[in-house]
Amino acid sequence: MARKDELGRRGEDLAVDFLERAGYEILARNWRTRTGEVDIVARMDGITAIVEVKTRTSVASGHPFEAVTFRKLKRLRALAAEWSASDPRRSAVLRIDVVGVVAPADAPAVVEHLTGVM
Repeated sequence: MARKDELGRRGEDLAVDFLERAGYEILARNWRTRTGEVDIVARMDGITAIVEVKTRTSVASGHPFEAVTFRKLKRLRALAAEWSASDPRRSAVLRIDVVGVVAPADAPAVVEHLTGVM
């Protein structure tokens, strides 16, 4: 596995742990359609979150949140609609969240969660 892929997988694992500790139920990981892929689908208190995870080893090239562009949000909105139409666990409230992970090799990771990024 490429180093970039390993970092991404680590970030997603950290994001799942973070969300579960916060009380979210993880409904899916790496859910794919022809439109693209959703990193995590999670639910808490009747709200389903389509979660994009961005992981970096540092903020030298910008914060992970900065990597979520208008184009990426447009794709996430389309994926959210596909999830809602296809999964019986859907809820009336659907939102897009972003989890940013800064995971340096020599220090503990920092995980941040933005909710309702539309």
